[in-house]
Amino acid sequence: MYRRRFIALLGGGIAPPCVAAAQQKAMPVIGFLSVFSPPTDPGEIGRGPVLQGLNQTGFVEGQNISIERRWAEGDYDRLPAMAADLVSRKVDLIVTFGGTPPALAAKSATSTIPIVFTGLANPVGKGLVASLARPGGNITGFSNFTGELTPKRALNPQNAGKNAILLAPIPRRMSA
Repeated sequence: MYRRRFIALLGGGIAPPCVAAAQQKAMPVIGFLSVFSPPTDPGEIGRGPVLQGLNQTGFVEGQNISIERRWAEGDYDRLPAMAADLVSRKVDLIVTFGGTPPALAAKSATSTIPIVFTGLANPVGKGLVASLARPGGNITGFSNFTGELTPKRALNPQNAGKNAILLAPIPRRMSA
């Protein structure tokens, strides 16, 4: 009788930590897909603006997020396979660097994992998003519109007299 109670108590004491461990969510994994080469200084990897933003919001690599990095090293043909590898590893988010090619590779690889692109000139024109106001699907990001907005800014009557063009003269060759 006492043996059964002892075994029941012992089993009850062991089960809760095991159940709690089984219920813990795995650390989120972010996939970085870049057309660039990795930095020569490994310390530079942690200094980018995306990682700085993550750190400022409480996400620290190795503590509460994990990052899988893929570097195409300028070889655009490697991007689709690298994007597919990130998808097969079931990352929670893909962030692309280096323009349109990595974003297109990620979009082709998955329609369910969220994708964030960085610094594209024309994501609507490239077919990545439906519109800037409502990108739709699983892809979003930020764009630099310097080319499209410059003429509009110059022609805006509110900016009259506020526009300037800075030109740097090309130096003549110095004669000996």
